[in-house]
Amino acid sequence: MTDDASTADVDGDGANGSSADGGGLDAAEQRTAVRERYGSIAEESSTAASSCCGDDSDDDACCGTAADDQSLKLGYSDDDVDAVDGDANLGLGCGNPTAIASLEAGDTVLDLGSGGGFDCFLAGREVGPSGHVIGVDMTPEMVEKARDNVETNDASNVEFRLGEIEHLPVADGSVDVILSNCVVNLSPDKSRVFREAYRVLQPGGRLAISDVVLTTELPTELEADPASVAACVGGASSIAALEAMLSDAGFTDVSVEPKEDSEEFIRDWDEERDLSDYVVSATIEAEKPAP
Repeated sequence: MTDDASTADVDGDGANGSSADGGGLDAAEQRTAVRERYGSIAEESSTAASSCCGDDSDDDACCGTAADDQSLKLGYSDDDVDAVDGDANLGLGCGNPTAIASLEAGDTVLDLGSGGGFDCFLAGREVGPSGHVIGVDMTPEMVEKARDNVETNDASNVEFRLGEIEHLPVADGSVDVILSNCVVNLSPDKSRVFREAYRVLQPGGRLAISDVVLTTELPTELEADPASVAACVGGASSIAALEAMLSDAGFTDVSVEPKEDSEEFIRDWDEERDLSDYVVSATIEAEKPAP
C-alpha cells in the first residue's frame, strides 16, 4: 500500500501543509510511515490480519476482528471471502470496490495499492481468462506476498508490480477500470494519483474506488501523526476536495457517495476515540471521456 490533511484545511488545498495536497507530514515522512506499517502487516499476517486502524496490538485479529469477519463488515459476501485462497485477504480496506466496478469479461483492471491481492483475485474471476488484472503496491513485502498468492490461487490473469500510485508502472491508455480500497488517502499527492489514473485509462475507462473522506476538520494531533496517516485517517480529504481533484485531472461524471453504515466498523479503528466523528467510507466513481 502506498496522504493529505492540513492543520486548518479540510479541503486539502495545500495552503497550510507540506505535502502536495496539504498534509501535516511531508511526503517522505508519509511514505515511510505507510511503507513501514504495511510492510509489517505483510510480514506478520497470514489468514488473519489487522484491520485498517491505528491499534498496534500483537494479536492476529487487531480490533478484535478476524480478516474474514472484517471483510463481511466492509461489504464483501461469504462467496467473495471463500473464493480467494491463501492469505490474500488481510482484512484491510473500507469497502468493496469490485462491487461497484461492473467488470466485464476481457477487461483490463488496475488496482491501486493492491496489498495481498484480495481485490485483484476477485476481479480476475470476473474478467476471466481473456481479461487481465494488474496490482500496484509500493511495499515490497506486500508485492512478494501477492505474487505468492498468484500461485496459490492459480490466477494466471493476475500480476503484481512494485511501484508508487503517483508514478504508475503502467502504459498510457491501457486500462479499462481502476480499483482501489482505502489507499488513495495514504498518498501525499492525491492530485497526481488522479492524473496518473487518467493517463493509464483508455478513453471511456472508469474509476471505481472505496476510500475514506473527511466529514469535519481533523484534530491537529491526528493529521500530523504518522500512525494516524498510515492508518487511513490522517490523510483523508473532504468530498469537495476529491471532486475538485478528479475534475482537474480531466474526469467527468464524478460521484463521491458516503456510506453512512460504515460508522460501525470505523468505530473499531481506535480504542480511545470515535473516528467516525471525522471520517466516513465512501464510493468514488468517475469516467475518462470517450473521444
